[in-house]
Amino acid sequence: MAVATDTEITVPRSLFGFRMREGLTGYTFVVLPMAVFGIFFLYPFAYAIYISFFDWGILGKNHSVGFDNYRELWHDAIFHRAIKNTLLYTVAVVPLEMALGLCVALIVNASIRGKTFFRAAFYFPSLASSVAITTIAVYLLSSDGLLNAIVGGNRSWFSDEKTALWSIVGLNAWTTSGTIMLFYLAALQAIPTDVYEAAAIDGTSGWRTFWRITFPLLRPAHFFVLVVFGVGALKIFDQAFLVSGGTGGPNYATYTAVLYIYLHAFKSFQFGLAAAAGVVLFVVIFIFTLVQRATIGRAEIG
Repeated sequence: MAVATDTEITVPRSLFGFRMREGLTGYTFVVLPMAVFGIFFLYPFAYAIYISFFDWGILGKNHSVGFDNYRELWHDAIFHRAIKNTLLYTVAVVPLEMALGLCVALIVNASIRGKTFFRAAFYFPSLASSVAITTIAVYLLSSDGLLNAIVGGNRSWFSDEKTALWSIVGLNAWTTSGTIMLFYLAALQAIPTDVYEAAAIDGTSGWRTFWRITFPLLRPAHFFVLVVFGVGALKIFDQAFLVSGGTGGPNYATYTAVLYIYLHAFKSFQFGLAAAAGVVLFVVIFIFTLVQRATIGRAEIG
């Protein structure tokens, strides 16, 4: 017996028109964020490329110089030192802060008492202002600071050419490891427990379980942290500026690429040269990201 019903299924008259309206609705939601991205990111980047081909001073454009700004960077020993310091800092700080963040994440992910407190305590330095932390560190690592009182020396760690950059590495590795801990902690909690149960049944040791199971399964977190914090390390500025008083000293030991751009733009008012240096730094960051995607990120894509 057929049952009559008043409910009717409404079929759109035109599937193409329905999809068009659906697409327009989606684009309506993204048009504002894309406009902000274009105004504050894409346009300044394109404008920086444009002025990098000019002798651009504080009063504006003087005349076109072609690739002269890039040639000057190519022959500028200070810029070479700035790029070298930036790459050296990145290669040193990123693995260190990843190792610290992973170790802390493993600790607070274990069944220990008060782990909520320890999570907050380890993350707290990431919330504090880097300017405040660096200012305090300058006093602690001065010749008459707390560190020298403990180790029994009189070295001014930020004023010594041999230790200035490495002191910044240690400082930033400590302050950023709390944020990396959160990413690793989220990845650790997403690993299924049955794989650990199977390893326990097989009698696998804790160290072997970490290297054979935990560490490979954290590959998405490795890739994310390496890209995000690697790019951030290549853009280091505030700590290098503060510990050197804005000079990049001693003897250019803390002279970084972004500090080079800042000094030439806002001290020497060579905006064309500073823009060219910014473009070069962008190319370095872009290549750095492509290499990571082609190595660690390839397994993620697959």
